[in-house]
Amino acid sequence: MFTTVIILIVALVIVAIVINAIQQHKEQVEAERRAELAKQKSIVDETEDALMAAAQMPVSQQLILILHKRVHNALQTMYELNPKALDIKQRVKDAQDRVEATKPEQLAPPSDHFLLPDNDKQIIVLIQGIKKLRTLLRSENSKGKVDTHVFIEEDKRLERLQLKVNVETLGKRARGAIQSNMLGSARQYFEKAIAALSAQPNPDEYVINKRRELEEQLQSIKDNLRNANAADRAKRQDAERDDLDELFAPKKKW
Repeated sequence: MFTTVIILIVALVIVAIVINAIQQHKEQVEAERRAELAKQKSIVDETEDALMAAAQMPVSQQLILILHKRVHNALQTMYELNPKALDIKQRVKDAQDRVEATKPEQLAPPSDHFLLPDNDKQIIVLIQGIKKLRTLLRSENSKGKVDTHVFIEEDKRLERLQLKVNVETLGKRARGAIQSNMLGSARQYFEKAIAALSAQPNPDEYVINKRRELEEQLQSIKDNLRNANAADRAKRQDAERDDLDELFAPKKKW
């Protein structure tokens, strides 16, 4: 009788341990599921933000397709983790429709006529958007979801756009400094823009022409500063000469 009681107690303890282990495993699986859902939702959100930013830029439909596929893949994973979510199921369908509607062979709009935003805050947002697009593109390439030649071509296009925004912004600030008669600041802006253009290993027509244009404007500023410095020196010399003349002039008799 005593042995039977001991066996029952041991059996109950084992059952309790097994039940507890199963419960902990379920909780761990659920926690991992929720974490993965949150991760995929974050991917969807940041990619949709990138798509909104891309709508304001001259980017290719190939890049847009990459972003739409990224959204679709994340939503599909979310639906697999939560198959009862009908709203996610609909979003998966909508994302698939956008993927199928995107035509990657469509040529990217030319960036020659791309205009900078009016204020610095919008320019900062634009530059951040370009950097985000390059980051997402690099991420998809590292996962093997983008062909290497497509990645190189699209990243190069974004790099050129980022360069143009930086250079045009510096040029805009330089012209503003000239209008405010701050020639020293204008010179620094032009020098930074020229340095950025000179660092390009394979300069295209924009880089060559823009560098020539900025170098001419920089030379004009240097000439103006040189003339202004010469005028200041002449003025100081005249003032010193007047002081010496007054010092050594014969004393007046009263």
